[in-house]
Amino acid sequence: MADKEKVCKTCKRFVLDDKCPACGTKDFTKTWKGVIIVNDPNESELAKLLGITAPGKYALWVK
Repeated sequence: MADKEKVCKTCKRFVLDDKCPACGTKDFTKTWKGVIIVNDPNESELAKLLGITAPGKYALWVK
């Protein structure tokens, strides 16, 4: 992996671009802990608990 993924500070989604595709912000961090991959947020109790509404890879904690 040439460049580390960054995490959106707003929705905690992992992002490779300069703009978050989920929420549209440009506020990112490389300081994060924990990972959850959500395939179907409607069927995932953990996604509901964390407020995740779109499929993707998310950090559990961001600074």
